[in-house]
Amino acid sequence: QVQLVESGGGLVQPGGSLRLSCAASGIVFSVNGMGWYRQAPEKERELVAAISSGGNTRYADSVKGRFTISKDNAKNMVYLYLQMNSLKPEDTAVYYCNWAHVWGQGTQVTVSS
Repeated sequence: QVQLVESGGGLVQPGGSLRLSCAASGIVFSVNGMGWYRQAPEKERELVAAISSGGNTRYADSVKGRFTISKDNAKNMVYLYLQMNSLKPEDTAVYYCNWAHVWGQGTQVTVSS
């Protein structure tokens, strides 16, 4: 059974940093890469960053140079990370981890002074 569990969200001031984590079990990373998405109130869910099975990364233009996606493996788990620096109020959203058609429950990121 595939399960994705995000953590690391919270309230941070503009210019601050957060690191999101996603613990993934039951996935086959070599089949599909993984990604981070976000959804702000009254907006559609959008891709923030993705990493392919070959390790290639891509980012939304709005986060390039500020966010970094990475992954790690341990035993039967895959861990996906999103390092977010220089956060802006417009980064406020629920952030979701994704693999294939599977989504995590989301973690709230709020950037506010």
